[in-house]
Amino acid sequence: MTASTTLAVSQAHEATVSIRAERAADVAAREALLDACFGASRNARTCQRLRDGRRPAEGLALSAMHLGRLVGTVRLWHVDAGGRPALVLGPLAVDPSVRALGIGAALMQHALEAAKALGHGAVILLGDEPYYVRFGFSRAVAEALSLPGPFERHRLLGLELRAGALDGAIGLIVPTGRPDDIAKPARAGRRQLRRAA
Repeated sequence: MTASTTLAVSQAHEATVSIRAERAADVAAREALLDACFGASRNARTCQRLRDGRRPAEGLALSAMHLGRLVGTVRLWHVDAGGRPALVLGPLAVDPSVRALGIGAALMQHALEAAKALGHGAVILLGDEPYYVRFGFSRAVAEALSLPGPFERHRLLGLELRAGALDGAIGLIVPTGRPDDIAKPARAGRRQLRRAA
């Protein structure tokens, strides 16, 4: 998916931001951005358990480009949400130097539109309700669901892209996406290096 969006920065200035499908060449910049936004402990977070060793959902890994530089990223992942197929969104990250451009909101809109167009019924995330409510997320949709690890209950939010997609969803959210065969050897190699050190 490729789209260009012109976002108003102020009355006197506009910037063009391109949102497109993530490319292999984006990996280093994406990882650096995630480290800068979430810190070194980001891989220890509960939602990471839903992504470990998995590929993002097809067509739902997006990069935001500004002046030839990756400044934003969002990915969605297949899960079973208490017996219902769904997607988990995250992480969503935007370079702090360009947050005023509205890139986070543009990434969210593109990701949700793409997920709906691909036939997905629901999206779940762990985040601040005051930010995500404008996209239609609410606690009520996810109130009977839980994550595989510690989390703040009030931050678990859901959005039905199709009415009733999470009806009867109760219990644990677990990963169901395709295994990432590329990531396995890399992790195994890091474990061997740690043992050798």
